Amino acid sequence: MADTGKNGKVTGAEAKAFFKRTRLPSSVLARIWGAADEKKKGYLRLPEFCNAMWLVALAQAGVSPVSRASLTRLEEYGHPLPQLVGINCEGSVPKEETKKTKEKKADRMSGVPKVKAKMDAKQVDSIADGLQQLYFKYVRPLEEAYSFHVFHTPLLKVSDFSSKPLVTLLGQYSTGKTTFTEYILGQKYPSAQVGPEPTTDRFVAIMHANDERMIPGNTLTVQTDKPYTGLTKFGGQFLNKFCGAELDSDLLEYVDIIDTPGVLSGEKQSIERQYDFPSVVRWFAERSDLVLVLFDPHKLDISDEFKRTIQALQGFDDKVKVVLNKADQVDTQHLMRVYGALLWSLSRVFRTPEVPRVYVGNFREGEYVNKDLRKILNLDRETLIKDIQDIPRTAVARKVNEFVKRVRAAKIHALILSALRERMPSLGMGAKAKQQKLIDRLEETFLKVQQEHGLAVGDFPPLEPFREKLRGHKLDGFPKFSKDQLAKLDAVLEVEIPSLMNRFGNPFD
Repeated sequence: MADTGKNGKVTGAEAKAFFKRTRLPSSVLARIWGAADEKKKGYLRLPEFCNAMWLVALAQAGVSPVSRASLTRLEEYGHPLPQLVGINCEGSVPKEETKKTKEKKADRMSGVPKVKAKMDAKQVDSIADGLQQLYFKYVRPLEEAYSFHVFHTPLLKVSDFSSKPLVTLLGQYSTGKTTFTEYILGQKYPSAQVGPEPTTDRFVAIMHANDERMIPGNTLTVQTDKPYTGLTKFGGQFLNKFCGAELDSDLLEYVDIIDTPGVLSGEKQSIERQYDFPSVVRWFAERSDLVLVLFDPHKLDISDEFKRTIQALQGFDDKVKVVLNKADQVDTQHLMRVYGALLWSLSRVFRTPEVPRVYVGNFREGEYVNKDLRKILNLDRETLIKDIQDIPRTAVARKVNEFVKRVRAAKIHALILSALRERMPSLGMGAKAKQQKLIDRLEETFLKVQQEHGLAVGDFPPLEPFREKLRGHKLDGFPKFSKDQLAKLDAVLEVEIPSLMNRFGNPFD
């Protein structure tokens, strides 16, 4: 009855109409929806809908405030049934202004008619689905026309929108990455090895499945339902050092984890690698919701390769957190010195006065070596575990955030190349010399585009890498960026995405 679309999902609009029958205040229904839609998908499937109905019953029985934890009180209240007008109780449903009436009234009050979103609500069943449709309709054609994937990041695929949140672990050898993974999963994953020497020799994508098994990298990257197809660009040498591990774990139902090889010191390790380690790390960082960089208090030195790896994370600062693991193996005085030294080293590598959040602890089963630090280590351990467990709840907001950043980058990229194209000679005479001059003075074009369109300087790509990649293209081969194309991208940012979030947000707010 609530699922009018017959697709196994109850959307916000469907829920709002159905939940009116409870005659509960909107503020209570807002809390119930927030507790039931735990992952913020904007809709409820059958298990979530059942939880919402139990919470309705508890609220009607006098439980206040209702939350997901209130479900444990069902037995205390005798498993009451929800009372719904027209279903199991009599009465009338309170009338409420329709959304359309509210919008018309708001337009009259402001004097400015609201711009309507063009995306058909009937064709979208989640925020991720909406972002996917916006990307393939408006953004990807532009990226292809201006070779965005050559200058920036690869083109997105359908699996990038439907993939689970990702947590990537980085660090030098024997900093406890694999042990950390086992600790948060509560079990050992297939092929995992732990030891004082370098043991993890490959990138391992740890995923959920009912049965334990290993999947070779070449096999994993051709599975279109997995988000790892883009790794084929790093070649066979890398794919031989990549694999998947599947096991049954509650956390892995909502999150994938990437365990990585430990970084060794010196140049020898980077020479022996047959693939570009920092570039692979950056690929994972782009798609990750959280990147944890682990350190050992006895090994704070940052090798050349580790420095390049950390610098590959630039641009994803909001995702990067640092873990000072095995912190109980030093006394309190030395821990203070190690913590300060670590912050100083990180500020030098990240080249910013603000350093990532540092969690201090020891993520393994067993007693702490230095028990005097028990309180502070337990506090940071609990905080980090909670942050990881909260990732599914914040994953949708992260997808929106990354999508908005990508649309802005694509817009600026197209404006820059279009401005360069306009300054090329129309008949092709002297084109080579003119192109060379424009590339040599690329900063002038950056400044012109920035001032003409009122864009933030920080949103522009790094100048020198952009200049070098530009040398391999013919500027007169790029199309001109029309005002209509610009208006469509602006509409995606200013109208379509806000409308999408409003449609799949909490319907009772």
